[in-house]
Amino acid sequence: MGDAVELEVAGRTVRLSSPDKVFFPERGYTKLDVARYYQAVAPGILRALRDRPTTLQRYPDGITGEWFYQKRAPKSMPDWIPTAHITFPSGRSADEMCPTEEAAVVWAAQYGTLVFHPWPVRRADVDRPDELRIDLDPQPGTDYDDAARAAHELRAVLEEFGGLRGWPKTSGGRGIHVFVPIEPRWTFTQVRRAAIAVGRELERRMPERVTIKWWKEERGERIFVDYNQTARDRTIASAYSVRPRPHAPVSAPLRWEEVGVAHPQDFDLTTMPARFAELGDVHADMDDHAFSLEPLLELARRDEHDHGLGDLPYPPEYPKMPGEPSRVQPSRARKPKPQAS
Repeated sequence: MGDAVELEVAGRTVRLSSPDKVFFPERGYTKLDVARYYQAVAPGILRALRDRPTTLQRYPDGITGEWFYQKRAPKSMPDWIPTAHITFPSGRSADEMCPTEEAAVVWAAQYGTLVFHPWPVRRADVDRPDELRIDLDPQPGTDYDDAARAAHELRAVLEEFGGLRGWPKTSGGRGIHVFVPIEPRWTFTQVRRAAIAVGRELERRMPERVTIKWWKEERGERIFVDYNQTARDRTIASAYSVRPRPHAPVSAPLRWEEVGVAHPQDFDLTTMPARFAELGDVHADMDDHAFSLEPLLELARRDEHDHGLGDLPYPPEYPKMPGEPSRVQPSRARKPKPQAS
């Protein structure tokens, strides 16, 4: 595995053990390659993680070994990495790491972290999100190009309802994520409600291409707007995270003019550092903005008042929520008995 090495990261020294351990067998990328990647893009990924409670997706033996999500801050975490106390839907709670320095990312790589999953909140207020995150998820029969078409229409929807602006990125797979910075004034429930309103509006405009149906059997060959990614404790891989696939793709921040032109396979552990060196973080200005959700919440109120469109199902592990419809998938729902004549 090789002797341990030390990496200098923004004034701190991070020790990396077993640097030659292979994490991506198909390409031969090692643990050291992953750490150096995060060292190269550190200002960008820190912008995405700064002060956010962050779950670590760890692969101690590389992508072919066992992996797990680490929500609680490891006991071995240095005291210069702060934490935030967060509460899960189950009522349980935990202290999660909140990166505030570039070295925290490389430190996590030492423990086999490939993917960083930040909450959409800051540690100063862990109950009020400051990002609306919209996940465009291609269903079977669709692909990234379909997601890109939906993303451009989504951009128009956001602009129409309150002049909102989204920052797009590849998921690292076939999907696209669009993040909208918002004022931290609303609860998780309200932000989720806004995401549902966005999804319904996008579905109305592209009914053959987009769906907000929770049940897979109803989605068809369309792009699913996964509104439940805005529920408490649901997270999305951060910008610049390495994804656990054979060619080591990364979640790449994009400029809008690149959506549908650049493709996910363009961005991986070896190509992203060069792009970052040339362009820097193309989402660097995102934290300079904070939009209001009121126009989208008003859209949600109109949907309910005018069309009877209320809440949608939560994921199965969540407690039953007020106003939530049945979580029974339609094909298994009990059919009403026929009335006697």
